[in-house]
Amino acid sequence: MIGSRIAAVGHYQPARVLTNEDLADMVDTSDAWITSRVGIRTRHIAGPDEPVDELAAHAAAKALAAAGLAPGDIDLVLVATSTAVDRSPNMAARVAARLGIPSPAAMDVNVVCAGFTHALATADHAVRAGASARALVIGADKMSDVTDWSDRTTCVLVGDGAGAAVVEASPDAGVGPVLWGSVPEMGHAVRIEGSPARFAQEGQSVYRWATTQLPPIARRACERAGLAPEDLAGVVLHQANLRIIEPLAEKLGAVNAVVARDVAESGNTSAASIPLAFSKLAERGAISSGDPVLLFGFGGNLSYAGQVVRCP
Repeated sequence: MIGSRIAAVGHYQPARVLTNEDLADMVDTSDAWITSRVGIRTRHIAGPDEPVDELAAHAAAKALAAAGLAPGDIDLVLVATSTAVDRSPNMAARVAARLGIPSPAAMDVNVVCAGFTHALATADHAVRAGASARALVIGADKMSDVTDWSDRTTCVLVGDGAGAAVVEASPDAGVGPVLWGSVPEMGHAVRIEGSPARFAQEGQSVYRWATTQLPPIARRACERAGLAPEDLAGVVLHQANLRIIEPLAEKLGAVNAVVARDVAESGNTSAASIPLAFSKLAERGAISSGDPVLLFGFGGNLSYAGQVVRCP
């Protein structure tokens, strides 16, 4: 049976860096308060002339170059985002136009913070079914557009960025089976709604859910790949904040794995956080080609999706 693999990854962040000290000049907060509660030191913020599809296209171009592919080699573009301003054309079509991809299927996936792992599973399924030969899977969000910068409980969390992966057919299964689901009756715990749209969350509810309910689900994602947590070389969880990442990783039991902590320098970039952190780990050699890595997204809609992949 045909499988799929990640051929290459790439990431992009805007040039502007917003520090905790900068935020302390904007709202009643401090570096000590932010780092002790969420572990974030800096975040990258896009300018008004940097739309979501531009962030996505930069990351995607890097992934294509790393894979040694041309835009015409791609037949499916999936963009995971929850911060698209317009309904049509969608982000995937805009990215395809920016990159010169001639005639792809182009779809957006809105599962907020779990969007990239949902989109990756969708690309894997399309390749396995023979509907796609090579897919471009992107997570991109401009959270600064939906943030109330006078609200210190949310503005300290967010950042902007994008990460991308090229997924292609392979005789070996480099993308493991997905385990996904949601708690729809608790969807109000993380929201981007209103006019203008604003990000809000019930922080304690999300923390309790993530640290108590998600560890056994993440272990089951490993089981679906035929691995135990101690077999993992890397763990890339949604970069929500360190107070969630660290206990979740500990309860997972991946004692031999490098755990991504990119949130400290990038903030919570929603659907971008997993491919962004994954690409950085691969780029600096913290994980090696062929290593098994758990990607596990969770958050908005109280949705989750995870799969074990092989590092490109």
